[in-house]
Amino acid sequence: MSSNIRLTSGEIASLWTNYMNDSMSKLILNFMIKDIKDNEILPIVQYARDMSNAHLNDFTKIFEVEEFAIPKAFGEEDVNMEAPWLYTDTFCLTYVNHMARVGMIAYTGFLTMCTRQDIRDFYTQALKMTTELYNRTLDLQLVKGINARHPNITVPKETDFVDSKDYLSGLNPFHEKRPLNAIEISYLYMNIMTNSLGMKICLSYAQTSPNKEVQEYMLRGKEIAKKHIKLFVDILMDNDIDAPRLPDIAVSDSTTWTFSDKMMMFQVSLLMQAGIGNYATAAAASQRSDLMINYERLSLEVARYSKSGADIMIKNSWLEQPPGTNNRNQLARKKEES
Repeated sequence: MSSNIRLTSGEIASLWTNYMNDSMSKLILNFMIKDIKDNEILPIVQYARDMSNAHLNDFTKIFEVEEFAIPKAFGEEDVNMEAPWLYTDTFCLTYVNHMARVGMIAYTGFLTMCTRQDIRDFYTQALKMTTELYNRTLDLQLVKGINARHPNITVPKETDFVDSKDYLSGLNPFHEKRPLNAIEISYLYMNIMTNSLGMKICLSYAQTSPNKEVQEYMLRGKEIAKKHIKLFVDILMDNDIDAPRLPDIAVSDSTTWTFSDKMMMFQVSLLMQAGIGNYATAAAASQRSDLMINYERLSLEVARYSKSGADIMIKNSWLEQPPGTNNRNQLARKKEES
């Protein structure tokens, strides 16, 4: 280990963020595992849980060597393992598939922010294992027929070039919009799927939280996701493209306290961050102006929702502060006072 080389801000940010995420994932996956009945889904969810455990052990070793304060994050007090089942086996598989997709994006970003070889080696291996997890979940979804495949379109037989500025238009209600291209269809489809999962997660958290404010926040998130899904589906239907046939990612009717409000709010915050990133990428990749405007508008709505969630977390002392630089002015004042 390159312990003689100080950690950079990028490495500190990556390790801290990753520790928080894996601390949460371990508990959620542990809860799912106790109720999974499908013998094909169970080992995949266990593999995901074991990855989180291994990462936490690796992080702890690094933190101890670097004298890096270990985040409080989440512990056994944040999950009620005696609560009844909450998610179908299909939901658990879909959840792990989605989090693996988010993880691949995150690990790629972490890898590019790190310079120390041992940290880069860790993220290179983590990315490899998460890619394997993603492929295993997707393969099983395909075998079970529960994966919503992107729509088929005609394969291009010749190259073509944009011959008019109208290709980029789409805001004029009196002008017929051009058909969606493959890139735009793909992002609309993906965002329908991610919002569908987010909607179910918010619903499960709303019905199991004992906190009225958290309940209302989760129900608001469910309605936002539902509204976004409808918009994306309508755009596809206007182009004679079928909406995804969503798998049975249902939740039970349990109202028993299952996860702590602190952890549920953190999970939804993580989903919101991923969602804003998805919309930003989709906006940049889309070439029809109406789609770009929609993604920007929806991103702002998600950001406002995320901000109100952060306010709830701060009020209840649930928001753990990331590492940062010292306030130099405060240090100077303390020196003068002493």
